[in-house]
Amino acid sequence: MEKNFWSKQLTLIAIAALVIGVAFAAGFSVGAHYRPAIEQVAALDHKETDKPAKVDFAPFWKAWNVLNDKFVSSATTTSDQDKVWGAIEGLAASLRDPYTVFFPPENAKIFQSEISGNFEGVGMEIGIKNDIITVIAPLKDTPAAKAGILSGDQILKINDTVTSGMKVDQAIKLIRGKKGTEVRLAIIREGKKEPIEIKVIRDTIAIPTIDTELKHMIFSQKDATSEGLGQNGVFLIKLYSFSAVSPDLFREALRKFIESGSNKLILDLRGNPGGYLEAAVDMASWFLPAGKVIVSEDFGKNAPKIVYRSKGYNIFNKNLKFAILINGGSASASEILAGALREHGIAKLVGSTTFGKGSVQELVDVTPDTSLKVTVARWLTPNGQSISERGVKPDVEVAMTADDLTKGNDPQFAAAVRLLTK
Repeated sequence: MEKNFWSKQLTLIAIAALVIGVAFAAGFSVGAHYRPAIEQVAALDHKETDKPAKVDFAPFWKAWNVLNDKFVSSATTTSDQDKVWGAIEGLAASLRDPYTVFFPPENAKIFQSEISGNFEGVGMEIGIKNDIITVIAPLKDTPAAKAGILSGDQILKINDTVTSGMKVDQAIKLIRGKKGTEVRLAIIREGKKEPIEIKVIRDTIAIPTIDTELKHMIFSQKDATSEGLGQNGVFLIKLYSFSAVSPDLFREALRKFIESGSNKLILDLRGNPGGYLEAAVDMASWFLPAGKVIVSEDFGKNAPKIVYRSKGYNIFNKNLKFAILINGGSASASEILAGALREHGIAKLVGSTTFGKGSVQELVDVTPDTSLKVTVARWLTPNGQSISERGVKPDVEVAMTADDLTKGNDPQFAAAVRLLTK
């Protein structure tokens, strides 16, 4: 009887232990379910690094866990690291600034090849205008230019991909490709009722910089541009980009201008998408006394502005007659140079309103193989006008029509010559 008593007691103890164990397991399971979502993420490092003090990240981590638990993957899988890159891309996109972009490893390599000056693609600068992927300018002697792409063309489709809502870097990735391959662009062009498709064969692109020419041409009386040309002619400098070598090449072009004996200078910035700010400052300095404001960077948030001033080369006297050609393909550093020389009374602007790319981007390394291009400021002309809001308007507005391009006419250049030879 005593033996049966202790047998029953041991059985009860075992059952109690089992119940306690099950209860503990259930409690642990329930507890795990109600833990903060971030604590349920076991496979990530640095989950709390530099976390902002007043931002609730709980929805993010909950979404992370729901996707991990419930999403049924397709043939391709997305790594946790790719999800992080996607999250940062979304974070940048939430600012609704087309020039603030995160570059994951593959895109970062593409961007580095672009700023190095040589890459494989079609050879055109694109941006966002009125929420549409728009051609700022095709570069000289590139596949885009040879195929007939024009400044202001709006790109509706790249191959079979619609560009609505697309970021600039996404469009660049689709347009770029190996030399010899084809890309199809469906575009809307001013003056055309229906979209047109242009096929471009990709090639290795070397970004051009500068051309010079002394124009001794005699224009027809219909153009009324021959008056006052004289023996000196008009000296033309065509600047295609503001690269690292542009200041030296521009100085050499100015030397040729002086040696030509002409006092009439036309600087053609049409289709010039810009480049280095320092190049624009150096070029403007040839025409301005030391200390004159060329451009300022407005960082907002009550931060002090950074003002870029002339280095004071200032080698030209008041006898200089100077016109700058601009159009919708003139952007960034082109707008800085044109705006500064116009507002200081050095040059007259001829053509059409510039693109309006007046913001400053800084490239920040996020990891060794990823980077973040972020808008940190906007450019203001010497008179405090924002380039981003309006672009730069010409003093003499002259349109360039598709018919002019077909026939090889250049009414904007003709108007600049008229202006200088009055």
